Amino acid sequence: MTQELEMDSVIRQRIRGLRLALGWSLDNLAARCGLSPSTLSRIETGHRRIALDQLVPIARALGTTLDALVESGSDEDVVIRPQAGHSQGLTAWILSSEDGLHGKTVAKMRITSERPNGVEQRSIHAGRDWFTVLSGIAKLELGERTILVHPGEVAEFSTMVPHFIGAHEGPVEILTIFNHDGGRAHLHAGDHAVGQAAH
Repeated sequence: MTQELEMDSVIRQRIRGLRLALGWSLDNLAARCGLSPSTLSRIETGHRRIALDQLVPIARALGTTLDALVESGSDEDVVIRPQAGHSQGLTAWILSSEDGLHGKTVAKMRITSERPNGVEQRSIHAGRDWFTVLSGIAKLELGERTILVHPGEVAEFSTMVPHFIGAHEGPVEILTIFNHDGGRAHLHAGDHAVGQAAH
């Protein structure tokens, strides 16, 4: 019941806010939606229950939709609250929603020297990977090369070359963007617990 009252209050505030943003009086809105100014006043102030058949013409008159007027005041569609996923030497936080970035996955990763390192850990997949180092030094093994990436620097490379990201002389934190295949390769394969963080 409390949630319904909160939502009711949000709807009333949106109606009043939109009306005032348009510079309209209650009379102006009333003329456009077919309700009396006194009814609109009681709706805005909470002295009258809001009926669906009133919201539709009000929304239309205000140049918005019924969905926009009644959408949840929750921040769940805006704020992502990442959960840490762990595997040996790697902690990852997924920072993007599944439908947020056109098939891209954004993640923060903390890598320590305990992360297994070897040829079998190197991945190959379609696309490109991108990461920037937040703290520490990242060791990027790219084909036959070993490249050290320092704080503030960015690495971008073809993922058709066998690659592995590790820590050099202490923990490293990176912010990375993967395409769909890269997210699967780095956050799921061999890193079961980290893969769980992506869901």
